[in-house]
Amino acid sequence: MDLEAQIQLLINNAPNDGVTPHLVSTIAPLLVAIAQKLRHTQYYILQDSEGSWVLTTLSNRANPGIEKRVIYALPTIQDVSLISPAGLDPQISAKITPVTHILFQLVALEPVDSIVFLETPGKTTHTFELRRADFQKRIQRQLKKLRSPKPIPPDIA
Repeated sequence: MDLEAQIQLLINNAPNDGVTPHLVSTIAPLLVAIAQKLRHTQYYILQDSEGSWVLTTLSNRANPGIEKRVIYALPTIQDVSLISPAGLDPQISAKITPVTHILFQLVALEPVDSIVFLETPGKTTHTFELRRADFQKRIQRQLKKLRSPKPIPPDIA
């Protein structure tokens, strides 16, 4: 599924609350811009039996007191074994998810610090990390641009 079709699906499936579809449309250019930097249009996300995304807590090797919570996005189902013994856990499954949907979910994933996209099947060395805080700042800038009033041209009269 191409990126434009993914965005349209997000808009179509958004709650009809008068806000979410407009929000998706507004940040769609940002979602597409980030998605275009990635190698794949869809990734596998580990989920528990309730459908919640599986968080992995990583510790800093040099400073074990520093931790971050990440969600891995995997290019193939076989890559699950690279990052987790989850393949042995019947409560955990991997679900293919469009990349723009992963990015959009990051907005609401409170406990998550980053999504780590594994870019090369079979390897953990080539990754793209999207930090939630950075992503939210970019979204705020996008929303601010659209809200800010257009300057009044000096020759309007």
